[in-house]
Amino acid sequence: MLIDSHAHLDDRRFQRDIDKVLERAKRAGVSKIIHVGFDKQSSVNACKMAEKYENIYAVVGVHPHDAKDLDDDLLEFLYDIARTKKKVVAIGEIGLDYYRNLSPKDLQKKAFVRQIALAKELDMPIVIHDRDAHGDTVKIMQEERAGRVGGILHCFSGSWEMARQCIEMGFYISFAGPITFSNAKRILDVVASTPLDRILVETDCPYLTPEPNRGRRNEPAYVKHVAEKVAEIKGVSFEEIARITTANTKEAFRL
Repeated sequence: MLIDSHAHLDDRRFQRDIDKVLERAKRAGVSKIIHVGFDKQSSVNACKMAEKYENIYAVVGVHPHDAKDLDDDLLEFLYDIARTKKKVVAIGEIGLDYYRNLSPKDLQKKAFVRQIALAKELDMPIVIHDRDAHGDTVKIMQEERAGRVGGILHCFSGSWEMARQCIEMGFYISFAGPITFSNAKRILDVVASTPLDRILVETDCPYLTPEPNRGRRNEPAYVKHVAEKVAEIKGVSFEEIARITTANTKEAFRL
């Protein structure tokens, strides 16, 4: 069995056939799905889906793209739903994105710090988004002692040195569809270097569809292709990767 450790099932691309998507995931051996919010509405949607479906769990938070919207009221709202909704398992996705810079960098950093503090107050792990902001991401994690709650670096795109630093803080490293792409090189070296007991797999669906389905909408069933690639790189069986990553995900999210 597998767990898709990062999915966005409320995306409009799933509106017409979500039940079929979940049935295909079940047939592919996906036992659980972590549905991750990125703003107020998607966090609410994640909680609703977790209430509706037994095998779905919710993560609530504000993405760096929307950091400009994180005020005291929204932070209090996140605190309330994370504290009261039984199937909320982490705060996220939070972090920094210097690729698109849809929110000013100073506001991204402030939102990241405030949500780490929220996670510490709630004693919940965090799900971190980092794109082209590797140095500042690690610096804030260290300064804010994010290792007190731990969590996941989702869809990891940094170096092995960054991964090593995050692992030393108690974090897990999650890999997604890009490790299956033909032009992947550095990230494959990171997979090879990351200890098995620190690896998670995800889809980040509907984005980043892995080979051989690249070009189509991504969905949780395709997490199998990511796990197969990890097994190939590590030189172990797919069944072993499925077993280990499932155990890791349960530990990371305290399921």
